[in-house]
Amino acid sequence: MKPRRRLQRRLLAAFAALTLGVAGLFAFYAIAFVYMVEDRFFVAQLHDEAAYLRQAQAASGRWPAPRAAHLTLHTDSAGLPSDLRVPFLAEPGRSEFPGRDGRHYHLLALNGNDGRPAWLVAEVGDRLVVRPMRRHIFALLAWSGAIVLALALLLGAWIAHRSSRPLAELADVVAGLQPGELPERLPATRGDDEIGTLTRGLEALIGRVRTFVAREQEFTRDASHELRTPLAVIRSAGERLAAEADLDAAQRRHLDHIRLSAAQLEQTVTTLLALAREQPLAAAGPTRLLPLIERVIVEQAPLIGDRPIRVDLDVAPAAATPQPAAVLHIVLSNLIGNAFAHTERGSVRIDLADGTLRIANRGHAIDDALRAALHQPFTKREGSAGFGLGLAIVQRLCDRHGIALAIVHDADGTQARIGLGA
Repeated sequence: MKPRRRLQRRLLAAFAALTLGVAGLFAFYAIAFVYMVEDRFFVAQLHDEAAYLRQAQAASGRWPAPRAAHLTLHTDSAGLPSDLRVPFLAEPGRSEFPGRDGRHYHLLALNGNDGRPAWLVAEVGDRLVVRPMRRHIFALLAWSGAIVLALALLLGAWIAHRSSRPLAELADVVAGLQPGELPERLPATRGDDEIGTLTRGLEALIGRVRTFVAREQEFTRDASHELRTPLAVIRSAGERLAAEADLDAAQRRHLDHIRLSAAQLEQTVTTLLALAREQPLAAAGPTRLLPLIERVIVEQAPLIGDRPIRVDLDVAPAAATPQPAAVLHIVLSNLIGNAFAHTERGSVRIDLADGTLRIANRGHAIDDALRAALHQPFTKREGSAGFGLGLAIVQRLCDRHGIALAIVHDADGTQARIGLGA
């Protein structure tokens, strides 16, 4: 599946957001500018008329009539127009007031020579230019913004496609990489930008991965040959020895144990090689749990030694799981062996309930940080005689075959819980 072109969409969204922001800011300043110019025109007219009125009042001792028809002079606030008087008395500091029926007022306070206040009022409703054109201005700004946005999106799409195309091609190639089919070259390697640097770094990494895969394949091939040959010799020698008629019961019991261990070791080699090749092991059929667990208990019993440990097994004879027997044998051998090795006395209980196999023992408590890292290679608890690889192998096998594994510690001790789906 091709990766989604999120980078192109983000670039387009950035262009669109920037364009809308710039257009909105421009529209705000444009509207504010035209309103301010219109208001400054009326304010300047009022100040010019106020200067004339003060000069005339100083010369004659009384206020003359304003020269323009839309201007009126009021020496008493009660004489103000009704739709101006009420808001003016509520906010005497304002100088601009909207009126009724399309009227609009600008007001300027005057002080005569006698110290009594007066108010020069300009009713400019029929002289307004911007407010009657507001719809046209907003429509023009909206259409202009839409056109600019469309142009910005076209430009952004071109830039986004041109900029992200090499990265998209590289993403398509990387998404389809397979360990056995690593390409020699990747697209977009000639550029000196960040994409070219990234591509060359990926090519170097792919080269190292190719070398590692080849080395691992050689190892698995050599290990398969070197391990299977002595196991075949052991099995053949065991079969010839089993044909001898003069063996007593104890010798035959030991011989059966050797042959069974050799067969289990062959299964283990097959499982580990499949794990190294990243190939899940297919099950021949349902695996019965009770015989497998009993066999593992017998194999791991030497780890108990002479310690007073009792094994409680509660698994129904008919219990089975679709997981391969070879995989479960490795998993159970590690977990049951750990339970035996880390229990000083008491019991190790193995039971199955609701598809979960539990292996519980009363060993020493495991620190939370250590328990979270036990699945990592070379991590082991204090006093362990192993190399810290068993649980790492178990975790990889469980991950590969979809087996849920959890190791918990509570008041009843340590529990390994294996979800088998049985």
